[in-house]
Amino acid sequence: MDIRRTLLWIIFSFSLLLLWNNWQVHSGMPSLFGGSPASTQTAQPAEATGTNPADVPAGTPVATNAAADAVPGSNPAVASPTGQQVQVKTDVYELTFDTLGAQLVKAQLSQFSGFDGSDSPMVLLDNSPNSFYVAQTGVVGAPAGQNFPTHLTPFRLVSTDTTLAGDALDVVFEAESDGVKVTKTYTLKRGSYDIHVTHDIQNTGNAPVTPSLYLQLTRDGNDPPNTSFFYNTFTGPAVYSAEEKYQKISFSDIDKGKANYIKQANDGWIAVVQHYFASAWVPVEGKTRFNEALRLGNNLYAIRSIEPTATLAPGDTVAVKAQLWVGPQDQDAMQAVAPGLDVVVDYGFLTIISKPLFKLMTWIHDFVGNWGWTIVLLTVLIKLVFYPLSAASYRSMAKMKQVTPRLQALREKFGDDRGKLNQAMMEMYRTEKINPLGGCLPMLIQIPVFIALYWVLLGSVEMRGAPWILWIHDLAARDPYFILPAIMMATMFLQIKLNPTPPDPMQARIMMLMPLVFGGMMFFFPAGLVLYWCVNNAISIAQQRYIMHKLDKEQAQAKAHR
Repeated sequence: MDIRRTLLWIIFSFSLLLLWNNWQVHSGMPSLFGGSPASTQTAQPAEATGTNPADVPAGTPVATNAAADAVPGSNPAVASPTGQQVQVKTDVYELTFDTLGAQLVKAQLSQFSGFDGSDSPMVLLDNSPNSFYVAQTGVVGAPAGQNFPTHLTPFRLVSTDTTLAGDALDVVFEAESDGVKVTKTYTLKRGSYDIHVTHDIQNTGNAPVTPSLYLQLTRDGNDPPNTSFFYNTFTGPAVYSAEEKYQKISFSDIDKGKANYIKQANDGWIAVVQHYFASAWVPVEGKTRFNEALRLGNNLYAIRSIEPTATLAPGDTVAVKAQLWVGPQDQDAMQAVAPGLDVVVDYGFLTIISKPLFKLMTWIHDFVGNWGWTIVLLTVLIKLVFYPLSAASYRSMAKMKQVTPRLQALREKFGDDRGKLNQAMMEMYRTEKINPLGGCLPMLIQIPVFIALYWVLLGSVEMRGAPWILWIHDLAARDPYFILPAIMMATMFLQIKLNPTPPDPMQARIMMLMPLVFGGMMFFFPAGLVLYWCVNNAISIAQQRYIMHKLDKEQAQAKAHR
């Protein structure tokens, strides 16, 4: 029974630790488990869009170019000019481009509702007083005293169509500066969040030039609205390469100069990730690029990739292609864009389990057409697969419950003599053929699977805005009437009643507190997660009752044959 007491204390202590950690994050303090705290500062976009270009800080890999590259916004500047706003609409987007730099400064996702739960579209990229999150590009590598077109250079809109009518729409901008002309073409496709971007760089001067193209995502350090402090999801830059795989970069590490990521690669992508959504620049595979994550100013950060081009003789043109993802974390669609892009849906060290679970979940959804019932059926299926383990655990607990009075009698008999008490308990276990760990070990084997399923449900954008039945209109939002959390608490209490009562009064009190601690937390969790726990608890109770009933019949038959 000592192992049971230890497990109870571990679970209870971990619950308190989680509650304290989330309170720390909610209060703006650093997380006990790393990462940056929730930020509510106001970004200073002027520092990213100033008119005075500044040299890339010393040590940046791109300094290997013959000319000292100058990416505007690397250091604070003073002015914050804006150009003409160009509105573009497709079946999945409402985009706003700024002719200053031909930047993408706003992206509304028409098929997703806003953070406030209203019918207004979800805003991912934005350039407003309270939010700064934009996609930028530009060309650097000009000789000293000159500037090629960057995200601070005025562009002009060349194309005329701003609404998608067919299968594709080209939005074309053009600018020329100091002997280099840049034509930037955004190609939008029907039903796709994958934007193809082509930069045609032409040397219109009289001397050879060696330009480099930078692809940049600039964002404030604020957490998205509706971020819960009861569970943490990552918000920040990320880099992927075949060599180092997926590397997340926290804003706090950038502030401290401790960001660790691959600086040079010939594959991969850069991204900014938040719960359910992401933006990413994907350069062409096989071409060398230099990655950099940096702090631009107060609560303002950038992740960028700089790709050198060949030397251009006067009159020469080079086309540099890239893809820009701005949208939901749709794993299948993102995987089709670039290798590894789907790993922005981060399942952590349990990815090897979570990925198959997600595939199974989507397969079930193809049949039932409702994500709520998909969760129910998936939980039932997993419980059936683990039934042999669960049966062994419940059988062991049922036997323990039957000998609980005898255990209590032994405690009263031997008092504080732990040696004799343990000896008597082990003798009773041998006589009754009971393994005191039999109820715990089968459960421990199942824990990784259920934790993996937890992360699948928490990270799947498919849950966002998905209804179940009656009052549950969004499985990614908390239950508006707290019915599911109340059911979960009730099922947890019932499970405790079915299990053996711990002889130690302290253990018994901790057991009774568990439903209150976990149930209280579930009041703030997404309804889809709480639904999963409710179904899991209900099936566990049914299985346990069945095993206990079966065991009682076996014992009754054994007594009848004596």
